[in-house]
Amino acid sequence: MLATQRQEQILAVVRVHGAARVADLVESLDVSDMTVRRDIAELARAGLVRRVHGGAVAPDAAGRPTDEPGFDAKREWSGPEKQAIARAAAASVEPGQAIALSAGTTTYLLAELLAADVSLRPLTVVTNGLRVADVLHHAPSSAGLEVILTGGVRTPSDALVGPVADAALANLRVERAYLGVHGLDADGPTTPNLAEAATDRALMASAAATTVLADHTKWGVVGLARIAPLDEVDTLLTDDALPDEARRRLADLPVHLSLAPLGAAQ
Repeated sequence: MLATQRQEQILAVVRVHGAARVADLVESLDVSDMTVRRDIAELARAGLVRRVHGGAVAPDAAGRPTDEPGFDAKREWSGPEKQAIARAAAASVEPGQAIALSAGTTTYLLAELLAADVSLRPLTVVTNGLRVADVLHHAPSSAGLEVILTGGVRTPSDALVGPVADAALANLRVERAYLGVHGLDADGPTTPNLAEAATDRALMASAAATTVLADHTKWGVVGLARIAPLDEVDTLLTDDALPDEARRRLADLPVHLSLAPLGAAQ
């Protein structure tokens, strides 16, 4: 296969899925790791992809760069997928629970659903997300809805992180944490913010169980900081557009995979 043909195939994967992993391309193209990396470098020089650790992503916002974007920018990405995931997550919440929601746009959509559903009262929500807390505080009916907001240092994505947030979470116990993430692969969820990774771990430690909320375009995107290995995650809730390759990898891991149908977002 010519280099141009390989690069066309790599570009097609990135355009369809938003990202491509070197390891997967080595297998599908039947070439060496070095050859794939050279092809990605050529595509990056042409401005067609963005190189990231372990692969390539689309050059635009939807490609999930490894730097930390703001909340409003992230809110524009994968809207139907996030809505479907939020609906599926809301269906798992029961009245009388204490839960934790991390900062993030998918958890924000989940918070909107929880704020609107008075049948879930009483409900206690712990969060380090300013936007999440705000939508819950402005629920149409706040009776029976208690919101606990951690302190901490504000990030570009409106998360509160750092030692103050971590210390607050260390003294709390909830039934389940719902964790939004920047990227995900077979090694676990990641984020570009080191302090946020530590606070996300504190959220997980406060919970009896953890559900990671990640739409399918985040598969193969690797941020700077690993939050936790997948064997510490109880449920991965994604959408049913998750690639078959990702499903095969996850089938061998000790995490429950739940696929939200995209029709649920309609």
